Amino acid sequence: MTPYKKNWLKFTLGIFGCLLFRLLPFRAPNIEPIMSTVMPFGKAYGASVGFFFAFLSIILYDLATGTLGKWTMLTSASYGVVGYASAYYFKNREPSRKNFVYFAILGTLFFDAFTGLLTGPLFFDQPILVALVGQIPFTILHLVGNVSFAFILSPVIYSYLVKKKKLYTVPLIKTLQPKTI
Repeated sequence: MTPYKKNWLKFTLGIFGCLLFRLLPFRAPNIEPIMSTVMPFGKAYGASVGFFFAFLSIILYDLATGTLGKWTMLTSASYGVVGYASAYYFKNREPSRKNFVYFAILGTLFFDAFTGLLTGPLFFDQPILVALVGQIPFTILHLVGNVSFAFILSPVIYSYLVKKKKLYTVPLIKTLQPKTI
């Protein structure tokens, strides 16, 4: 049993937050916050929640954009495996920026290698060498996005959404008052 009570409202907000970000116009297709969100959820809620979060994120996007196809199962299952693996990676590791970045690199390389080298050749008769060459710039950009989000967003999601730390704010008026001795 995980030490955190499952919070389905936060899970749902995470799913729809990722979906809304991915629906932004003029966004590179591989700059998205799924990886940076699934890692804290996998750490806190376990492997099945990590799998379901990533799996559902891909399916909902394909449904919302009308791009649901035979590749959807491959990509959603692959990202699901990444979400599942995040729970095991973080089982005995701290949810630190360094660990979020390391997993983002490993997860991105797995996901892009598996989906990028299989989708074109399996579903579109694309030669494997063409798939490999085309995957290189995509994976570089995907790594930049996932590592950046893992460094910035994952610790925030873990600390303030998953772990329920409170954001403490000091009222402006109080900070402007002179201190009395």
